Amino acid sequence: MVNSSNRKIRMGMIGGGEGAFIGAVHRIAAFMDGKIDLVCGAFSSSPEKSLSSGLSLHIAADRCYSNYQQMFELESQRPAEEKVDFFAIVTPNHLHYPIAKMAMEYGFHVLSDKPATLDLAEALSLSKVVEKTGRLYGLTHTYNGYPLVKQARHLVATGKLGAVRKIVVEYSQGWLASKDDEGSKQASWRLNAKQSGISCCMGDIGVHAANLAEYVSGLQITQLCSDLNSVVDGRTLDDDGTVLLRFDNGCKGVLMASQIAVGEENNLRLRIYGEHASIDWSQQEPNSLWLRSNTEPTQLIRTGVGELCPAAQQAIRTPAGHPEGYLEAFANIYMNFTRQITAFNAGEVCDNESFDVPGIHEAIRGMAFISNAVSASNEDTKWSDFSIEE
Repeated sequence: MVNSSNRKIRMGMIGGGEGAFIGAVHRIAAFMDGKIDLVCGAFSSSPEKSLSSGLSLHIAADRCYSNYQQMFELESQRPAEEKVDFFAIVTPNHLHYPIAKMAMEYGFHVLSDKPATLDLAEALSLSKVVEKTGRLYGLTHTYNGYPLVKQARHLVATGKLGAVRKIVVEYSQGWLASKDDEGSKQASWRLNAKQSGISCCMGDIGVHAANLAEYVSGLQITQLCSDLNSVVDGRTLDDDGTVLLRFDNGCKGVLMASQIAVGEENNLRLRIYGEHASIDWSQQEPNSLWLRSNTEPTQLIRTGVGELCPAAQQAIRTPAGHPEGYLEAFANIYMNFTRQITAFNAGEVCDNESFDVPGIHEAIRGMAFISNAVSASNEDTKWSDFSIEE
């Protein structure tokens, strides 16, 4: 008899069919370590497209479903040796909550694309579903998966920087700089409030920047002052913005996010300044982490070179000099979530923090950031409390 802990984890997918960008990324990430099988899916709101998408991925026709409601019902009835362990949600934002809620109520774990829900109220409600069902919930804050992001977090946590005094995080893109850029599938739903929520730029990439700042620093945002803009004529949602931040240790910060920064690709950069030293990491050069001070030579820390912290070491797949990037970082989220499911199945400790998986806490923090950034931008008050209450 095969030990159940040695079997592959079975995954289903909602969304991510033909023509979808992020679905393919999720599948590559899921398959990278050979621990996951994709066994079923409702890949599109079109039954025909869902079927053709599933067949192209070599999934049995009877497990390519017309909708997620049908899939959850039928998959829950399968024998234990066939039943799905978790579902990956890769749909536009407005579907994240109803899908995650139903999946967990049917007994399945969930790994969702970010942001977690359409609004903060849904995130708070989802937290109750997680607690009630006892299922695992993960969120793909991909940039946490980079080895040197984990090393940066370790340096802050172990006091290498001293007390954190200032945090600067920037996420700049240029792909929505023109009215002509709105025709793509990826752009159209992000600029539609019914599908994306109250924010485009802050909801899409600003939330990543806020999460990265909190993840690496170990601090939490307590207050903010926000100035969001709709630069391109005719847009009702923000495509650019700046947010001043205050953190729970008293330090200040600034978050800049833009999707109209012409010439920028995917420029996510984090700088944290402490009393003794500072760190500087950029997603476009992810294998490099700069450590600087006023009293010692500047140090360039490279992925795979020297002794890094255990979390960083675990996230490295290749020898030094072999670039690891976005797909590998994404795969690290899947790898850790797979380990978490295995521990769950074995009746062991399986909380998100122990397995370094962004979870419902990060989901609520992310939706609260979006909500507060938008509401603060609409107010005349300089500083607004960072509230997670409706």
